[in-house]
Amino acid sequence: MKTFSSTHYFLVFILIVGMVACSGNKDQSESSDMAESVTLRVPDMAHNSRNSLDWYGVYKGTTPCADCEGIETSITLKRDGTFKRSLKYLGKDDNVFSDEGDFKWNDEGSKITLPGEAGMRQMYQVGENVLFHLDQEGNRITGDLSGMYRLEKNRVDYLLEDKKWVLIELKGNPVERKEGQKEGHIMFDMETGMFSGINTCNNFFGNYELMEGNRIKFGQAGSTLMACPDMETEKAFMEVLRTADNYSVADDILSLNKSKMTPLAKFELSEEE
Repeated sequence: MKTFSSTHYFLVFILIVGMVACSGNKDQSESSDMAESVTLRVPDMAHNSRNSLDWYGVYKGTTPCADCEGIETSITLKRDGTFKRSLKYLGKDDNVFSDEGDFKWNDEGSKITLPGEAGMRQMYQVGENVLFHLDQEGNRITGDLSGMYRLEKNRVDYLLEDKKWVLIELKGNPVERKEGQKEGHIMFDMETGMFSGINTCNNFFGNYELMEGNRIKFGQAGSTLMACPDMETEKAFMEVLRTADNYSVADDILSLNKSKMTPLAKFELSEEE
């Protein structure tokens, strides 16, 4: 009978251990491959319209209308999840509709839904500086008129907006704050497209729009009606808002201008938040 020495047994033991180790490595490799495959199939939720775009702001456009000349639309989306909407039905009487409320994102963070009257709702796909008006099933509209179903976001300027600008010069003359006079200043709210401030006497407010080439369009300004000892500075300030059509920002100084003429007014960036 053939016998085995202790050396033979040791060699067999080493062989078995090696086979088990190789099998374990293979299983581990296959598990790793499977995990990687699963990971690749998981949707990337880290980057979507909701968390990677500056989607808040004012969107405008004119969409097609079945029984009118078009629907002039303005939608303001705010960071707190609320909206304001204005619809003007061109060519019709009693043609202005406006509402506000809360909007909702879809699970993918790519589309929003605005509620309406009688349970109606309108969905939009949120793109880079644009809202795409969707059909009732939430799909992009196709066809010859597809290009009209979009609302463009107002132009923004991070040097100008969401800052406080203190009045330092009017029509070439330095502005010195007199006793009992309030600090003249203006602010531009990127989120709402509204300007506001104090004209050294009364509070004022209105809407504005930035355009290419540092052009700016001020809407009609409203204001409080308090009487002050010095009304001349206030009148000159408000005249600037009615006249200015462009601006420049350099070295923390804002200039409001008319065409290429001498600046109508200058403002200094405030250190206040």
